[in-house]
Amino acid sequence: MQTGIDRSSPLPFYHQLKQLLLGDIEQRGLGPGDRLPGDHELCATYDVSRTVVRQALAELETEGVIERIKGRGTFVAHPKTAEGLVQSLTGLYEDVAARGGHLRSEVRSLEVTPADAQVADDLDVPVGHPVITIERLRFVDEEPWVLTITHVPEELAPGLVDEDLSHQSLYALLESKYGVRLVHGRRSVEATVAGASLARSLGVSRGAPVLVLRSTSEGQDGRPVESFVAFHRGDRSRFEVELSRHTGGAPRPLMIVTG
Repeated sequence: MQTGIDRSSPLPFYHQLKQLLLGDIEQRGLGPGDRLPGDHELCATYDVSRTVVRQALAELETEGVIERIKGRGTFVAHPKTAEGLVQSLTGLYEDVAARGGHLRSEVRSLEVTPADAQVADDLDVPVGHPVITIERLRFVDEEPWVLTITHVPEELAPGLVDEDLSHQSLYALLESKYGVRLVHGRRSVEATVAGASLARSLGVSRGAPVLVLRSTSEGQDGRPVESFVAFHRGDRSRFEVELSRHTGGAPRPLMIVTG
């Protein structure tokens, strides 16, 4: 096992240092939150410049291996939950379970409310139409991960307000008990920062990065049956998208939404 920089190797010093640090993390059995040596210590230990150290650490941070906290130091990063929610019509419950994790929901509200203009537009119902509103703070392996606000037209799931949604999939319940099958959907992701209230809920600092996932799902007849907005911790979540290239036909332009 390499223990230092090989100065005769054609590999760049920063790449060698990156591999050395990965090996050190594995050999020492370091886990999320464990502290790593600082820049100056790494320079002295491996006899390299600070530029080399910074480049190696920058790549490890980009890859999600470490996290650098200003004023505190460098730490082994917490793994992010990879979610296919953008490309497939699954819920967080299914995504986490498929990866062997545990999801628990703290149901903050579950009630019938009149649809406001935005919800009415999403669900294609009149303003004021009764919808079931579900607000859940969701924990992955007992760590707050995402705050989700979901709306379902009341007539599609009578009795849903009496269900316990702490440990079960809403999508599975809608399909198995109420016969509401979700077959198509539209989802978008945007970046924002956490305000004071959201920061408290997610256990992050005010101004921390947040990924906002917005979704509308349709049933077999093409009518909307569910919509939600979910505020994901930016330091714990990433979205995976599989791409394929199709030849022929008119290209679909990149959509950029502002405002």
